[in-house]
Amino acid sequence: MKRYQKMTLNKLEEDNIMNKEVINDENMVAYCGLYCAACGKFQKGSCPGCVKNEKAAWCKIRTCCIENGYKSCADCKEFSNVMDCKKYNNFISKVLGFVFRSNRAACIAMIKEGDYKKYADYMTEHKMQSMRR
Repeated sequence: MKRYQKMTLNKLEEDNIMNKEVINDENMVAYCGLYCAACGKFQKGSCPGCVKNEKAAWCKIRTCCIENGYKSCADCKEFSNVMDCKKYNNFISKVLGFVFRSNRAACIAMIKEGDYKKYADYMTEHKMQSMRR
């Protein structure tokens, strides 16, 4: 019964997030390609988003992008395919991508195909934090 209740709460939280307005701001694109403006923690006010979140110093992707002056991994010149980067495509990110059905590589590819503004427009319109697998 507890498992069902937890799943129901998660579904209710997800529905609540989907009903909230997602702001359209290309500065809300995380270094890894997620769209922070559609994230539940951002919408609840408990996270300022990746770019402004100084507590996220543990994130190797964030650190790499800051050190190299990249807005996100889409700007990386070292790897044409983000999945070749060990910082981006590590074990933890694979597990989280599987659990949340998140496809951050597709997010990066979308940014590369268009630009940050088009990506933010798309993610805002669809109220998505990440492309789905």
